[in-house]
Amino acid sequence: MMRIDVLTLFPEMCESVFGTSILGKACEKGIVSLNAVNFRDFSGNKHNSVDDTPYGGGGGMVLKPDPIFAAVEHVLKESAGPLGDQESLATGQAASGVKPRIILMCPQGKPYNQRIAEELAREEHLIFICGHYEGYDERIREHLVTDELSMGDYVLTGGELPALTVIDSVVRLQPGALGNETSAVSDSFSTGLLEYPHYTRPAEFRGWKVPDILLSGHHANIEVWRREQALKRTLERRADLLETAELSPKDLQALKRLKENDPQ
Repeated sequence: MMRIDVLTLFPEMCESVFGTSILGKACEKGIVSLNAVNFRDFSGNKHNSVDDTPYGGGGGMVLKPDPIFAAVEHVLKESAGPLGDQESLATGQAASGVKPRIILMCPQGKPYNQRIAEELAREEHLIFICGHYEGYDERIREHLVTDELSMGDYVLTGGELPALTVIDSVVRLQPGALGNETSAVSDSFSTGLLEYPHYTRPAEFRGWKVPDILLSGHHANIEVWRREQALKRTLERRADLLETAELSPKDLQALKRLKENDPQ
């Protein structure tokens, strides 16, 4: 079972999502364990404060290192169970001997994409740190986290929504999490391309018809059509993805035809 812990000041935000849709079903099936940990519980002071003013002055408040480190150590000890010891905590390893990925959600991190989702999906244990306020004490970055991830070039109030987005994209890749195991494989970005268009009943709606090829029953031709449509959609909407996508000689020929037929 994969274990995911989220360190947050607002555990209710995470818990409401953990029990719904694919995440909720994955928990029920025992595919993943999702846990929200309030790192305010590890503040160690009577005011339960987890932030302070920055050295050197400046606006805003900065998250202190001690509650974050203490919360991570608590999670590591909990995941190690009765077999846990101080040596395991010092190295950041659980009882399984596998060091978890400790992920800081912040605008300065590496831009998140499907390739990173697939990489994280192979891990046994992920720990997410969700911050608020102006930022983190730099010692959290330097001596605790293994990864820093960003959802884009914009600023949010906290790290919970980005962390939940990453978790959703990772859990749906776990075997058994989706009803249709081919869904995750054919999703946009999983193949390096945007996904081909989908149609369902009725075959004609308000004069708009489903492409004849999809009604033909010829599965080999349908697969060719879908691949070409994925290439076409990627070329039109996200041509940058074609620079890194794995393209076959047939794909390159199809792209050449598409570009030649482009009225622009």
